[in-house]
Amino acid sequence: MLKDKIVFITGASSGIGQACARLFAQLGVNLLLCARRIELVEDLAQQLTHEYGINAYAFKLDVRNHNQVKEALAQLPAKWQQIDILVNNAGLAAGLDHIQDGDIQDWEDMIDTNVKGLLYVTRQIAPLMVARNAGHIINIGSIAGHQVYPKGVVYCATKHAVGVISDGLRLDLFGTKIRVSTVSPGAVETNFSVVRFKGDEQRAAAVYEGAEVLTPEDVADAVIYCATRKPHINISEVLIMPTAQAAATMMLRKKI
Repeated sequence: MLKDKIVFITGASSGIGQACARLFAQLGVNLLLCARRIELVEDLAQQLTHEYGINAYAFKLDVRNHNQVKEALAQLPAKWQQIDILVNNAGLAAGLDHIQDGDIQDWEDMIDTNVKGLLYVTRQIAPLMVARNAGHIINIGSIAGHQVYPKGVVYCATKHAVGVISDGLRLDLFGTKIRVSTVSPGAVETNFSVVRFKGDEQRAAAVYEGAEVLTPEDVADAVIYCATRKPHINISEVLIMPTAQAAATMMLRKKI
């Protein structure tokens, strides 16, 4: 169903983005991969090309930079510009503080990446999909887009925004054949918490310690599910949680 289509994944250097790239490659999809860490996405592109015989194109992109987004996507080789599926995966959490103690730069980084970056990329790709009357936009949300938890207010606000943007896209694209989905995971063991805690790996590990949480592949599998439905079916949202997690801050700390 997806063989030879072009899938564009932002933030593909690690975690959920990398897992999505691998699962799509197994389906014979051609991959457009970007991240700030160019060496990692280049290595991933080479690896997937070798393992699965697909075509993959890697390039450096910081989705927070509007001019860079416009220039990078405008300069894509012609054969890579017909993007069938966009996976807006690039995102981060920075800090875990009460809002009255929050670091303003952390707020800027989260808003610029999770909200503005998603909008910048979508603004460049959506018109191309509209022109062809075909395409699928899959946004990576979070349980934080459904629940607010202490010390995570700004991150939660950005992920609530992802849900609202997805809903708005469906309204604005009404009458076209373009699908819009959101995949919102609960706790996933990636480098997410390492980034949030500014490289403090011990503190990051404590987030998942003793809990059986999701893997990046679990979330990527949900993305693939959305992407492989028949054209008349749109999966508006998937909220995927570990069985050990009942709420954003409620996790069973032992194997179940």
